Amino acid sequence: MSSLNLDDFSDLIERPDGGVRRDAEARRERQVVPPGSLGRLDDLGEWLAAAQSAVPVRPVERPRVVLFAGDHKIAELGVSARPAGSAGELVRQVLEGGRPVSVLARRLGVPVRVVDMALDCDPGSLPAEVVRHRVRRGGGRIDVEDALTAEEAEAAFRAGMAVADEEADSGTDLVVLGDVSVGGTTAAGVLVAALCGTDASVVTGRGGLAIDDLAWMRKCAAIRDALRRARPVLGDQLRLLATVGGADLTAMTGFLLQSAVRKMPVLLDGVVSAACALVGQRVAFRAPDWWLASHDSGEPGQAKALDRMALEPLLSHGVTVGEGTGGLLALPLVQAAAALAAELPEKSGDSDEPEDSEKPGDSEGSEDSEAARSAGKTGSVEEPGAAAETKSAEGPGSAREAEVPGEA
Repeated sequence: MSSLNLDDFSDLIERPDGGVRRDAEARRERQVVPPGSLGRLDDLGEWLAAAQSAVPVRPVERPRVVLFAGDHKIAELGVSARPAGSAGELVRQVLEGGRPVSVLARRLGVPVRVVDMALDCDPGSLPAEVVRHRVRRGGGRIDVEDALTAEEAEAAFRAGMAVADEEADSGTDLVVLGDVSVGGTTAAGVLVAALCGTDASVVTGRGGLAIDDLAWMRKCAAIRDALRRARPVLGDQLRLLATVGGADLTAMTGFLLQSAVRKMPVLLDGVVSAACALVGQRVAFRAPDWWLASHDSGEPGQAKALDRMALEPLLSHGVTVGEGTGGLLALPLVQAAAALAAELPEKSGDSDEPEDSEKPGDSEGSEDSEAARSAGKTGSVEEPGAAAETKSAEGPGSAREAEVPGEA
């Protein structure tokens, strides 16, 4: 019997602080640039403030790319443009700096972490830090067999949780989540189709390295057959991941949920991370409030999953390469939103102007004040002008601030 109870996440995950978000919205109303003139950057800044429980929002200074890696035996059916079992070579290229995510990460100064969950290669060929969470070599062919045993699924899920805790404990303030896999988009398509109750053809895309029409038909058939095996276990999300997911997708789901528990924002990359997020939403309905969709890759399964979670992509550049590349492209947008929300000055109001009685050289104001003080000492009736001056000293700005709406 598994000791892992996914229902606990529903109690552990809270929404980002709504009160802080309202404070951030009120602050935005007071800034010099009119509200709405920055488009989605306004919303991003307010979302970050709520996630951080901080107004003004803190800058995103310690982002990190986390990539979960694995091979999927379903690739043996010719559903991918890459050879089955070749994800290990992609991982080596990422580590050596030869992949798009590596180039962008260098340019942006963001560290990249690769976590091997089920690569079909000798673990000795990769650094120990990469392979220490591996639960098996490759995954089962999901159209005819389970991707993982129940024990392997729990181990992979816990590994993802552990990685999230490690990142949160190290001070990471935002994660770009991606995958390095061969056959992973096929498994992702099965999960999306199963959870959205749709047919295989609706979620079958061309993959990171585009496949031709014949390969697309093979992929569609593979998703259809795996979907038959997925539907009977829809009520148990961990079993669903074991049946048609794989170690890398299972770990990503655990990572997403634990990141939400730790209140660590996550930028989703492509269809694989979107499919895992959809599973996470089934586990804890508040969890997607901690995630952003970085871009639209053009994969139909990703569009279906994001629509179900009501997540709108930040960018749409047709980037299909995966590996967190699209997420890194969106990162500067998030950082820009944080900077604008925190650093734009607030409008100057009447409360910022010095009172007439305080202006140097205003002898008439000084004489009036002295007369009012004298009248007060002798018990005589206060002059009307002095009462008006006392009201003015209370500061008209405070009255206006009290009228700022508390909610958007």
